Amino acid sequence: MKPVITPSEAARLDRVTPEPVEVLMERAGWAVEIAAARMGAGYGSRVAVLAGPGNNGGDGYVAAGLLRRRGAAVVVYQLREPKTDAARWALGRALAAGVEIEPLGPPPPRVDLVVDAVFGGGFRGRCPPALAAWMEHPAPVLAVDFPSGVDPTTGEVPDRCFAAERTVTFHALKTGHLLGEGPDYCGEVEVANIGQAGEIPALLLAEAEDCPRPARRRTVHKWKAGSVMVMGGSRGMTGASLLAARSALRAGAGSVGLMVPGGCQEVVAGPAPELLTFGLGSEERFEAARTAACLEVASRFDVMVIGPGIGRGGQTARWARGMMEGWEGPLVVDADALWASDPGVLSARRGPTVITPHRGELAHLTGDDPGLEDIRELAASGMVVLAKGNPTLVCDPRETWVVSEGGPELATIGTGDVLAGWVAALWARGLSPGVAARSAAFWHGRAGAALSHRRTVTADALCGEVGRWAWEPPP
Repeated sequence: MKPVITPSEAARLDRVTPEPVEVLMERAGWAVEIAAARMGAGYGSRVAVLAGPGNNGGDGYVAAGLLRRRGAAVVVYQLREPKTDAARWALGRALAAGVEIEPLGPPPPRVDLVVDAVFGGGFRGRCPPALAAWMEHPAPVLAVDFPSGVDPTTGEVPDRCFAAERTVTFHALKTGHLLGEGPDYCGEVEVANIGQAGEIPALLLAEAEDCPRPARRRTVHKWKAGSVMVMGGSRGMTGASLLAARSALRAGAGSVGLMVPGGCQEVVAGPAPELLTFGLGSEERFEAARTAACLEVASRFDVMVIGPGIGRGGQTARWARGMMEGWEGPLVVDADALWASDPGVLSARRGPTVITPHRGELAHLTGDDPGLEDIRELAASGMVVLAKGNPTLVCDPRETWVVSEGGPELATIGTGDVLAGWVAALWARGLSPGVAARSAAFWHGRAGAALSHRRTVTADALCGEVGRWAWEPPP
């Protein structure tokens, strides 16, 4: 677990840290200088440090002096004169080291490295036009805290922006490093310890040790190893429910049932003889009596998944709502069942609920252009929200986790169905709903990344990969 803080929390830490700001700035400058050296800055190289008027510019001045002592030809280009005492102190350090200081203008023809120390976590609004030519320069960019142009809270880029090869930030990751377009512009982000403590995290970044995969007891049998019922499918979309069910089985559930419309039962039974298959009746007639019969069959299973491939027709939507209202056990609501639902139905459920929306489904539940606070508000009503994306956010009423595993290789049809089955299996295997959602998202991303090194990722291939990541490796 790594804490992720907001820029405002970082500013609070600066204020409450007992050590003088100049000491913190000195440490930050050392971290920037070391990162620049890793990028090739050294004797004879030409380094341009772009300095803003605040303490981010102060970090740049300190780094410039240290790089000058390393033998680099360093020029600091000032956007404006320093406006804080600490930044003025840092400017004096750079001048004492023999660093040349010039006003910001067009870039020289040859620069080996650009250090962007203009705004950092203090960026708001839009970048000044004077930076535009520097943003187009071919030299690699090392950003101090944030590339100028990235909103440090949301990660959004309202206008032009530096595209950094590497970003050095201090004490902890910030939300803008992980959200929005931040990951596209920050490059490789390294966190430097400058001696602060006591942060209040806004998010928690999931690591492998935060994402358990429970073992089976020696005496367990198939109905005690975790059982999952998947309800979904319709004409032309049986594959979605089949992928979810297969994923659940390969993710360690001992028994998996698949309930599809009657006309689809034979279609799914053939390619998956290991699944228990049940018929829902015709797609055109989902009467209350049929819903009751489905609930009776499902009562044998620990966790239900509803939604993959059910379609969005009127009868189907009414049936799905009836199932969600009638089922009192653990429920994963996925895909088309989310379109058939609303926050009122989900929060009124008597059983625990995990929902797995992508951005469009999330907008249906919360309104247009949903953000982090919308996800938290939805989770606060009593459910776990696994908001799929890059990164994926897993939010319950107590905390919000970020899962950054995986990447664009998962942007292909059916991978979400695989994830829904994986969540259900881990939940059925004994994890709490929030931990099951987080763990499934993490290993789903890890599996997709590993598979992409061997072939193009498809949902079917990813489903076959699930078993490699379903269990803790032996000691």
